[in-house]
Amino acid sequence: MIRLLPLSLLLFVAPLAAQPAQELTLDRIMDNPDWIGPPVEEAWWSWDGRRAHYNLKRESSQIRDIWTVNADGGAPRIVEGADRAGIDAPRPVYDATRSRAAFIRDGNVFVRDLRNGALTQLTRSEASAASLLWGTDGALVWRVGHDRWYRWTAGGGITEAAVIKTQDDPAGPPRPDQLREHQLRLFETLRVERAQQEAQRRQQQDWQREDPSQPPPPVYLGGDVTLAASALSPDGRWLLAATTPKGADRGQTGKMPRFITESGYEETEDVRTRVGRNDPAGMTLWLVDLRDGTPRKLDTGSLPGISEDPLADLREAAGKDPLKGERPVRLEGFRSDAMRWNGDGSRAAMMLHSVDNKDRWLVAVDPADARLEPVHRLTDPGWINWNFNEFDWMPDNRSLWFLSEESGHAHLYLAGNGRPRALTSGPWEVADPVLSADGGRFLFVCNLAAPVDYEVCEVPASGGQAREITRLDGVEAFVESPDGSRLLVRHSSAYVPPQLAVMGADGSGLATLTDTRTDEYKAYQWLEPQIVQVPSRHGAGTVWGKYYGPAQMEPGREYPIVLFVHGAGYLQNVHHRWPTYFREQMFHNMLVQQGYIVLDLDYRGSAGYGRDWRTAIYRQMGHPELEDYLDGIDWLVAERQGNRDRVGIYGGSYGGFMTFMALFREPGTFKAGAALRPVVDWHHYNHPYTANILNTPEIDPEAYRKSSPIEYAENLQDHLLIAHGMIDNNVFYQDSVLMAQRLIELRKDKWEMASYPLERHAYQHADSWYDQYRRIHELFERVLKDGE
Repeated sequence: MIRLLPLSLLLFVAPLAAQPAQELTLDRIMDNPDWIGPPVEEAWWSWDGRRAHYNLKRESSQIRDIWTVNADGGAPRIVEGADRAGIDAPRPVYDATRSRAAFIRDGNVFVRDLRNGALTQLTRSEASAASLLWGTDGALVWRVGHDRWYRWTAGGGITEAAVIKTQDDPAGPPRPDQLREHQLRLFETLRVERAQQEAQRRQQQDWQREDPSQPPPPVYLGGDVTLAASALSPDGRWLLAATTPKGADRGQTGKMPRFITESGYEETEDVRTRVGRNDPAGMTLWLVDLRDGTPRKLDTGSLPGISEDPLADLREAAGKDPLKGERPVRLEGFRSDAMRWNGDGSRAAMMLHSVDNKDRWLVAVDPADARLEPVHRLTDPGWINWNFNEFDWMPDNRSLWFLSEESGHAHLYLAGNGRPRALTSGPWEVADPVLSADGGRFLFVCNLAAPVDYEVCEVPASGGQAREITRLDGVEAFVESPDGSRLLVRHSSAYVPPQLAVMGADGSGLATLTDTRTDEYKAYQWLEPQIVQVPSRHGAGTVWGKYYGPAQMEPGREYPIVLFVHGAGYLQNVHHRWPTYFREQMFHNMLVQQGYIVLDLDYRGSAGYGRDWRTAIYRQMGHPELEDYLDGIDWLVAERQGNRDRVGIYGGSYGGFMTFMALFREPGTFKAGAALRPVVDWHHYNHPYTANILNTPEIDPEAYRKSSPIEYAENLQDHLLIAHGMIDNNVFYQDSVLMAQRLIELRKDKWEMASYPLERHAYQHADSWYDQYRRIHELFERVLKDGE
């Protein structure tokens, strides 16, 4: 979008130029990014709304310092020493009247009275607190671990509210045993003694519950389970818990060797299991009335579709037994915040997923009848998104808001009486919604105007027209002030790492608070990427991209082409924000200086474009994406004087995987490729990611054959560089070793491999960055320029 920016933000606009003021070098581009200046990380308000606090990485260190700046402007300063004790922490939780805020700092719980600024420290412990929740009665609850809950009231102080133990009750009745039952049937004395012991145990527990000077008696969930999550109602009466079977076989873990160590000896590191080496364990859900401490299992049989098998056809084709009974479920993300009590403790809500991740259920729990009440079901023949699973209670303690991709894009819904209704709609996405301080509207980040343009948006809490309230194009996040009158906005642009601005709650009075860039970095005149739309010849409509090229094209000249492929698959790199791949963006500037043109696409499977774009790669990874890059080549040839005979491609992680697929599945089209930390065979990647897109190898072997580059390696005929960190615990170095052996056995030439002994998936050392990109640059110069 073309907009006039406020004068206060003009300093952030990078000038358009054909070439930078200084010649870019690989050595500088790949240096420690401290030379650029640190991005503003998490930001939050002071309790009185007068100052903004934020985190910055310290130069030549991994330490994050707290900085503060007056919200009305002025010079930022670092917060040091004892002054840090006066700084509240980010993400405070407000009580029902918004007169007090609770927060966790360094693992301890604090309460700030917003009426007078009084700060009360509730805990001082090495054990970290989590999951703060206010009740409508003014009580505050939190947990330490998943097995211990505390409750605080202003007049009564702190009490231990619940203790959960995954063991059999040592004083409880023994487990059923035929011989024991036989003895009790025969001998009355044994029966009397057993009854007396039971009565004594119950009396002791009753006394303990009624005596505020004693801790509560433990809740025993049994010795055959492991506690995964828990949630205490704010009135302290009810407890929700989720468990998995103890000793569940999660599959064989890997052993990753480390060759360069402090000890001088080879060492090994345990790493994750592979996909399909046993599904994640399903969870059992429990409700406990803390008045008697008796756990009751919550039946999942009421969940719509729980007994249906969406993979039945694949299971049958693979010769596997049909699924019997209900599908196992888990809490969304395996997290405690997937269980939420309302403010008065009368109801709870949970976000559940089927273990196959084809279904998601938002359910309510009425503790009076210990029953799951389905509120909303989201089903997807591909997979339920990792994102857009947020939900919470409205202030009325009866209605729930939640996000769903039901319409094809992530939108905000409200569920009360009757069917949930959409508060927002359209071909755009809602992210990170919060209810405003006055309860009258929802605030969220959205890309309403275009997929690449992110703003702070609003919609009335009762529904209505959504609208943008910023004009920044690159909003990263925002925080409402304690009184709701202003917004602290973290925003960025192509060459400006995230910075802070402040504005009125209605979008007025935008003012810049930070500029953390170094003078050296600001001295460069960067080449602004052009946001382009590449037409698809494969039925995908438009593929959004970033194009880097000279301001003035030489008539009649054909330019060598470099294609960049972002990682993660489900990630968005085409937008107006500071890119995840900022080094690569500077590298693209250098390539343009040297006569290349560069295209970076948000191929099918990328984030930001809705459910259909995300799931287009289901059971066929590497196929729709490659079609998009072939369309990109056609567009560059037709519109930007690209040379079809001199095309190179590179990327890391998923981008490395796609480099393999490009060279192996379209031999001769891509003359050179650099596959960095690449996936070679999806059998070796993790379960949560891979099983969503390809199912599991035992029931969908064809999806793995179709999607794994190693199956196409015999087609290699062009120049290939493989580069990988040897202690990568995400995509294992073993992947590249497997490919190397395959290419050796196929007697392929024109390939090479670079190994980095001290690098994980995200490289940390400038020497490794430089060496890797030196090799990429030399490959492109040798093949795309000199025509080797």
